[in-house]
Amino acid sequence: EALAGWGVLLRAMAALGAYRCIECNREAAELYRDYQRGVLRISICKSCQKPVDKYIEYDPVIILINAILCKAQAYRHILFNTKINIHGKLCIFCLLCEAYLRWLQLQDSSQNTDPDDLIRYAKEWDFYRMFGIASLEQTSFLLGIFITLWWMGPEMLKTKSDFILLLKALLLSSYGKLLLIPAVIWEHDYTPLCLAFIKVFVLISNSQAIRVTLNLNRVLPWLAIIFGLILENGVVCLFQKMGWDV
Repeated sequence: EALAGWGVLLRAMAALGAYRCIECNREAAELYRDYQRGVLRISICKSCQKPVDKYIEYDPVIILINAILCKAQAYRHILFNTKINIHGKLCIFCLLCEAYLRWLQLQDSSQNTDPDDLIRYAKEWDFYRMFGIASLEQTSFLLGIFITLWWMGPEMLKTKSDFILLLKALLLSSYGKLLLIPAVIWEHDYTPLCLAFIKVFVLISNSQAIRVTLNLNRVLPWLAIIFGLILENGVVCLFQKMGWDV
């Protein structure tokens, strides 16, 4: 049933030639062969002699678990062999989560409980300001990654499609930021430690996304991420010098 459910989507992608073997990252002409009457057979990669994409018959929950474990095969399946267009919405939602966390911490540090309308409007403006700051920091982080990768190997991002694919991969791999809200709701003494673990998890996911998308070793993605963090922290320092709470 799972294989049949992918039918229409996979046939649409076949025309684009967007398939990749999840094991060796080589291009593949098809993910499965349809023998009619509901008989389907997963294609075998000509390079590594393994199934091109075993995940097409897996339950989405299993795929998600494998992605959380940062398995390269799950990332290749999601990025190359499926057509997921939620990266923009996911990015906005993650930024909202981060803005809400910062706004909540800002309110906790404020002792003013005056219910006056002016105070409420000021608090609402603080949320919008935090969203804008989080957006600028995220943009700086991504810009740092792209600058580093282009400087170390211009051939890696030689086309617009390469740029878009990597951007999509980075945005999708930032899904760990969604854990910020539960970490704040179930507040306890270990919340700062939880937030630190979430940050590390997101960075690991970003590194795996870069590695899988561009077929790199483990070192270069981390160098790009480190430079992205440096640029992001530079933006934070700039805001702090301006007297803004971030």
